Order: sequence, then structure tokens, then C-alpha cells
Amino acid sequence: MIPVKVEKISYHPSSRSYAVILKDDSSKLFLPILVGSFEAQSIALALEVVDTPRPLTHDLICDMIKKVDATLDAVNISQLNDGVFYASLRLKSKNFGTKSIDARPSDAISIALRLSAQIYVTEEVIKEAGVDKNEIVSDNKQTITPKYSLQDLEVKLKQAVDEEEYEKAAKIRDKIKELES
Repeated sequence: MIPVKVEKISYHPSSRSYAVILKDDSSKLFLPILVGSFEAQSIALALEVVDTPRPLTHDLICDMIKKVDATLDAVNISQLNDGVFYASLRLKSKNFGTKSIDARPSDAISIALRLSAQIYVTEEVIKEAGVDKNEIVSDNKQTITPKYSLQDLEVKLKQAVDEEEYEKAAKIRDKIKELES
């Protein structure tokens, strides 16, 4: 399995959907996965570490994982059949050991980002669907990652530290550094 990270989310005009672009650092290939607008927005919110007034479905799943004393060990994107990607959540718990749960890649990615879990893709999927950077058409106007002011992020950083959510605080700190540079 090859570790990947979410590089960005872009609008895919021909399908009227969004593409989550996963980056494989070892081979410099990118893996675009088409997702719906709701899923893209959920992933974008997780990337920007944005809290919503009420839990979204992915937040609910994360809360459930935590409440049953489990951890999300990893997300695995393991197959590509007829243009459809297949993923699974690998959960670990003292109560039930390790379990693999089938999931759509978009849901799995959104949950992984919220729980700071590593995303992996099989070498076969990268070879079959991975593309070079030059093959990705980029239009920054259509990227849906929400933008927040420095003041908003500083408030969120303080809140995360006060609530002892240090991984979340680290992500927010990194976003602040990006804005300042």
C-alpha cells in the first residue's frame, strides 16, 4: 500500500462533479477520484478544519468511532473496477480487535481527514488510474476549498488548544502559516 495525501479538490466540468486529487509522493503521480458536491464540501471542511454548528454525517461517524473506544487505523483504497473505486476503513479497538468496513472513497477520505488517519492506495490502483501532474487541468476559480481569514483561524486554533485537540490545532497552525507566507 502506498501512502497518499489529499492535494486539492477541483471542479470537474465534464461530469459536473468534483475531483479529489490524491498525491503519491513516491512516484509523483496524482490519483483523481470523482465525488459528488456534498462529499467534496465535506472533504473541504475537513481539510480546512472547520467546525459546523451541528455534526455532519462524517462528523457523526467519527464521534461514533471515538465513543466505542476505537481508532481509525487507516483508509485503504484497494480496487478500481469499471471506473468505480473501492475503499475500506480499518478500525482498531480493544473490544473488537481490527475490523475492515467497506466505504465509498469519498466518505473514507472525509473520515480519515477528520481523524488524522493515513490514506493508502494499492500500487495496482495507482498504476491503473494515476496521472502525471501535466494531465491534471487546474482552474483555481473552481476549487472549492473554503478560505478563512487569519482572525477566524486564530480563534479556531485557540479553541482547539483549549479543548486539548492538538492534532486539530497543528493543522490550523499550518493553515495560519500558509496565510502568513
